[in-house]
Amino acid sequence: MTELEAYYNKFNEEKRLDSRHGQVEYRVSMKYIHAYLDEAAGRMDAVGTDYRHQIRLLDIGAGTGRYSVALAAEGYDVTAVELVRYNLGVLKKKASSVKAIQGNALNLKKLDSESFDVTLLFGPMYHLFGFEHKLRALCEAKRVTKSGGVILVAYCMNEYGVITYGFKERHVLSCMEENRFTEDFKTISPPDQLYDYMRIEDIDALNEAAGLGRIKILSPDGPANYMRPFLNQLNDEEFELFVRYQMAVCERADLIGAGAHTVDILRRD
Repeated sequence: MTELEAYYNKFNEEKRLDSRHGQVEYRVSMKYIHAYLDEAAGRMDAVGTDYRHQIRLLDIGAGTGRYSVALAAEGYDVTAVELVRYNLGVLKKKASSVKAIQGNALNLKKLDSESFDVTLLFGPMYHLFGFEHKLRALCEAKRVTKSGGVILVAYCMNEYGVITYGFKERHVLSCMEENRFTEDFKTISPPDQLYDYMRIEDIDALNEAAGLGRIKILSPDGPANYMRPFLNQLNDEEFELFVRYQMAVCERADLIGAGAHTVDILRRD
């Protein structure tokens, strides 16, 4: 068992996305996923109430199926690829309508080229280390996406890691001593830390190398992860206003990169 598999055998991703800070991330992300599924329907001139089964979506690194299961329930043709056997087993039990296969984001050999209208690459980039591995995953996502299709890629962001792990949890001195932060506080994550962190310029370099053009980039959670206890104190009406707030500001260039996650939305030519 790899360290990543051992981690996800214990980590409850469903619980995280059901928390209030997780709901913000999930709901904002789903808003954009739906927008590009609708765009795909427009490209194929699919009309009527049953068009959804014509739209093919791929979820790479699907975890236990938080996105896959919900989208399959809406009628979309969903394929999920997951590395961790435990997660895959949970996903399969939840929805037989999802075509779930074990696989690695670095080599989607079981999938044909140009097969999917919309591709999600939400989990793997958190755990792939080094430019070349991330680029390989991005190029595989590009290969299996149809020409004109859309790829949504999620990253964990550098400043969240520095502020939370470095300062809030008071590891900053040891990180500096161990050269895990550069002098300008860029995170250097060894693979045994499981998570790797990015800045916008790192993401830009990957896109250029992969030959992918950006449609837009956004922060699905914004400050939600920083203020978890305060979100939990809000009543339902106040919390809904916070979700509306994040929906309204998630594309603001002055805020992207400061949140825990970023979603980069790319077009395959």
